[in-house]
Amino acid sequence: MHEPRTTLQTDPLYPRLQRQRVLILDGALATELERRGADLNDPLWSARILIEQPDLIREVHTDYFAAGADVATTASYQATFEGFARRGIDQAAAADLMRRSVALACEARDEFWAVTANHDGRMRPLVAASVGPYGAMKADGSEYRGGYDLDEETLMTFHRPRLKVLIEAGADLLAFETLPCLAEARALARLLEEFPGVYAWVSFSCRDDLHNCQGEVFSDCVKALEAFAQIVAVGVNCTPPEHIVPLLTAARQVSNKTLLAYPNSGESYDAMHKCWHGIKDATGFAESARTWYQAGARVIGGCCRTTPADIHALTTWARA
Repeated sequence: MHEPRTTLQTDPLYPRLQRQRVLILDGALATELERRGADLNDPLWSARILIEQPDLIREVHTDYFAAGADVATTASYQATFEGFARRGIDQAAAADLMRRSVALACEARDEFWAVTANHDGRMRPLVAASVGPYGAMKADGSEYRGGYDLDEETLMTFHRPRLKVLIEAGADLLAFETLPCLAEARALARLLEEFPGVYAWVSFSCRDDLHNCQGEVFSDCVKALEAFAQIVAVGVNCTPPEHIVPLLTAARQVSNKTLLAYPNSGESYDAMHKCWHGIKDATGFAESARTWYQAGARVIGGCCRTTPADIHALTTWARA
């Protein structure tokens, strides 16, 4: 395939990628909130902080913009009507919380951009509304396994109401992220066709150099999305960094869409003790990002356990 590029000249990524070689995403939201003292021991995960500490979410967004991020991803990953209902939150209040997730990111972006010194040759940053997988709502780990035993129509019915809310809230694009399987990616891509003029990226979580978390061949999943014009970027997130280069290399052979990568920090998660192990290093993370760029990624950021320091290190490299 030829050099990766955006599919449409009207998508929000295109003009930015025409001006800079790499578009920088933000880093982790949930684990960064935990690092700052938030209690996420809740099925709602970071969506809990929308209720209890919204100013802390705005603060994290602001720090990522200051670190150089071109895109903020909202605190809506775990925000679903079903999840909020289990907490006794009705549909109207749940929709308000989803809209709040977009508003917090937009407010942080607009306040940051109001300072001319922050422009520094950049274009105005984007806000991507995070749409996590069906398994995230279940809060039982199935978001990292897939195997929901649900057809695409059922998954479309699940996702449709919150997509409508997030789109109407004013996000620049949608981030369909940490998807464990092709069926859910196809369901979201098909659903997006109900909202003309709205664009999204699709990012799978993967378990090794070849397969998504459900066990499907990653490059087959990427190829299956090629015909969906509103999906303007495809890639991988919430995955150990050591798998990124082979995954991107395979994707580049089957897709002309922009490729993106935002892996975890490199630490490993101990599910039994609910803690992280290993060493993280912002400089090392940025050095690894060079290899992701060489493998084809043009949109790069961080997922679990990455911080504003990691994004600053990425920015220093990308804008050198």
